[in-house]
Amino acid sequence: MLSVGKGQGAFTQVGRFFPFLMVFLVLVACQGDPPVVSVTPVLSLETVEKSAPEWSRNAAIYEVNIRQYSEEGTLNEFRKSLPRLKRLGVKILWLMPVQPIGEKNRKGELGSYYSIRDYTGVNPEFGDLGDFKRLVREAHDEGMYVILDWVANHSAWDNDWARKHPDWYTQDSTGNMMPPVPDWHDVADLNYEKAGLRAAMMEAMAYWVRETDLDGFRCDVAEMVPMDFWRAVRQRLDGIKPVFMLAEGAVPELHQAFDMTYSWRVHQMMNAIAQGKKDATDLSALLMEESAEFPPDAYRMQFTSNHDENSWNGTVFERLGGGAETFAVLSAVIPGMPLIYSGQEAGLDKRLSFFDKDFIAWKSHPMFGIYQLLLAEKAVNKALWNGEAGGQLKQLPTDREKSVFAFVREKEGYAVLAVFNLGKTARDLKISGQIQPGTYRGLYQEEEIVVAPGSELAFNLPAWGYKVLVRHPQ
Repeated sequence: MLSVGKGQGAFTQVGRFFPFLMVFLVLVACQGDPPVVSVTPVLSLETVEKSAPEWSRNAAIYEVNIRQYSEEGTLNEFRKSLPRLKRLGVKILWLMPVQPIGEKNRKGELGSYYSIRDYTGVNPEFGDLGDFKRLVREAHDEGMYVILDWVANHSAWDNDWARKHPDWYTQDSTGNMMPPVPDWHDVADLNYEKAGLRAAMMEAMAYWVRETDLDGFRCDVAEMVPMDFWRAVRQRLDGIKPVFMLAEGAVPELHQAFDMTYSWRVHQMMNAIAQGKKDATDLSALLMEESAEFPPDAYRMQFTSNHDENSWNGTVFERLGGGAETFAVLSAVIPGMPLIYSGQEAGLDKRLSFFDKDFIAWKSHPMFGIYQLLLAEKAVNKALWNGEAGGQLKQLPTDREKSVFAFVREKEGYAVLAVFNLGKTARDLKISGQIQPGTYRGLYQEEEIVVAPGSELAFNLPAWGYKVLVRHPQ
């Protein structure tokens, strides 16, 4: 997201030219069985022939804040972290914008990444195009893929387009360019009614894929850009190479062109549960609702932090308290792709400055091992894969329904059985429901649990405690 104030990350305005998606919902819930949701989407408008790249099916994503990643804040310095991130289990690297930043109306000393002065340039503070190409090449050598944050809705006031093509910008009643919203005064709104703008923006995106072998884009405030533009972009880019596309948005329509959208409501639900405002039944209802709203193969990005949340709304420890670890694990085992923000694996416990130099204090922390086990399991356990490649979430009844969230996901003989105590009090609990028989092993504890047909399971979980049990085909 760009340079706005507190609360910006939850921006979900439907785009100015958005069409609507007609969805036929079928809820299937048989008494005594875990609740299951199926959905048959009916698109009334043109969609792009697309599918997520196969390499994304078992992927987790990592957001890279180049400026704050190190004291040097360069692409070359970040490149030294690639082996560590490979060990962590990351597969997709999302780089926040690397282009030169506007100086006119700049916020702070260094400005916002999201105020783009040159769409095909590289910020000299970070390095040059050669450094970027080397980073992509070495990431590929490590088995990782790279996507670049893209700001299509607006540009810096001193972008060359503003001088050469002022008609490409939204203008007020006096003919002056204007920001998208008043607080975003460091950027000028782009006008997608102009064919010249559309062609130039699309060519700039194609440039990065063609010239640097980039693997796709994370598209900033995607809901504020017309959907027909995104459909055309996806078709153009896939003509160069299959790309992965992440939209900063949370509406089903975006999946006409994008592979993944933000699961903002689940993120907000986790914050609310940690603060005692919601409980496990609310989370269950929300997950069922979202499963019904979105196409079956839609990836949803699950997260406890990102650059917006960290800088404006607080660290995971401020927002989630004792549940920070619990919700990190939850976000990696419910349907969707888990996101790790720069430094979370090192227990990042400070808000990083958005417009000025700051940097992460790297240290050993238990979260590295926690994420590492989760991502290693996701890589091989098909129940945890993304979209239709993964297993459907089936909630398991418990005798502590308000405080305990339990579910199973299964796919082709693989399974994950997860139980979360979403509260500040230790719980003894019992779980019943339809669990595929077999031997399950603990992901974090050295234990085995044998599930017999129709058996009831008993657990004791401390405050914010959890169990993640997995089964692989014999």
